[in-house]
Amino acid sequence: MRGLLTPQRVLIALACLAALIVCCGLAWWQWQRFESASGTFQNLGYVLQWPLFGLFPLFMVWRFRRLAQQRRDEALPAPEPVAAAAEPVTTVDAVKPAPVEHFDDPEDAELAAYNRMLAELNARDGR
Repeated sequence: MRGLLTPQRVLIALACLAALIVCCGLAWWQWQRFESASGTFQNLGYVLQWPLFGLFPLFMVWRFRRLAQQRRDEALPAPEPVAAAAEPVTTVDAVKPAPVEHFDDPEDAELAAYNRMLAELNARDGR
């Protein structure tokens, strides 16, 4: 990592500080306008917005540094892959299909025929 105080970093810090000071001054001006006889709630809204505008450059510096750090981390070589196990380990028994029940009731016979028709249609669509 380069030195902590480089000319570029000092200029960026001064620009962020200048932006914060200017925006806080504008917030103070809007507060005075809000307190005057012709002040509106729009002026109060600007009082709340100007400091956020002043902090935005600092946020952008933080964001750019974070993205640069992520790019540096991604550029590092990947660790050695771990060798795979020789034989997979089974932890669950195989799922067995449910037994088919046969019913003597005529309604159940209709339902079974309908289900067989749906199964055939599904088999044809799967091809």
